[in-house]
Amino acid sequence: MTFIDEQSDRYAVALLLRVLQIGESTYYAWRKQIEQPCDRDIVDVGLLSNIYEIWQASGCTYGSDRVHQQLRRDGIRVGRKRVERLMREQGWKGAFLRRGWRGGPSTRPDPSRQPAPDLVNRQFRAHGPDRLWVADATRIPCGEGVFWLAAVRDVFSRRIVGWKTSDRCDTDLVLAALEYGIFSREVRDGELIHHSDRGSNYTSFRFAERLYDNGILPSMGSVGDSYDNALMENFWSTLKTELVYRQAWRTRDEAENALFAYIDGWYNTHRIQKELGYLSPDEYETAWHQHQTDQAEPALATPATSR
Repeated sequence: MTFIDEQSDRYAVALLLRVLQIGESTYYAWRKQIEQPCDRDIVDVGLLSNIYEIWQASGCTYGSDRVHQQLRRDGIRVGRKRVERLMREQGWKGAFLRRGWRGGPSTRPDPSRQPAPDLVNRQFRAHGPDRLWVADATRIPCGEGVFWLAAVRDVFSRRIVGWKTSDRCDTDLVLAALEYGIFSREVRDGELIHHSDRGSNYTSFRFAERLYDNGILPSMGSVGDSYDNALMENFWSTLKTELVYRQAWRTRDEAENALFAYIDGWYNTHRIQKELGYLSPDEYETAWHQHQTDQAEPALATPATSR
């Protein structure tokens, strides 16, 4: 086929076919088969468009598993292996954790303060929103230096309910993140546990007083053990894998804008999570509230039968 194409400018195709002893019907059948892609190839072209849109919308962070699940949510039924193959052929990869990253304690304990008891004991489960929050702080680098990010995460929906940045990792920082959560959520007296490490910020009198004023029960893990606050460590890992390690911000303003876009504009609202049945935190909470409403609706009374 290639030889004939190369020589067709110099010699007639019919002559070349006679010399090569190839029938004209055979030659044109081959050409038709090559020029017309099969149905599967045509479908793959359409799938590539859908896959690329999803991958781009995720900031190029979704791997084949999440892309596959998003396709299913969009009503497109396709095998995961096929999605994986198509992404691999195009060189489209999800975000992955770079080597050398480790979590670990980001705050220092104050030996003069008595920490709260551990009410969680590594059981990061909750039967509804605003029953158990976990909190921590971490460093964020930018061209103007390193600053601090404190965040509070709802265990039930994995939603970031409060966050704040500052030059210093002090009580003001973690209090501001807590206040964000209290202001934006429905905190009921005696129903919410706030779990953190034993950093001096969280054991401070001002922080403990604010928890008490809002009827929030304090809980603290052990010193220097990331497993005691594993759900926050998990979020830091995700944040740094999908955002921090893939960006280089010149200023703190640029970094804070990117954090806002990621946390409030993507993570809470759109990023699907396997633990939530491939829903985003906001979608998961909405589904839960709808279920509670449906359960609360009174059953229709059955009319008595007249005799």
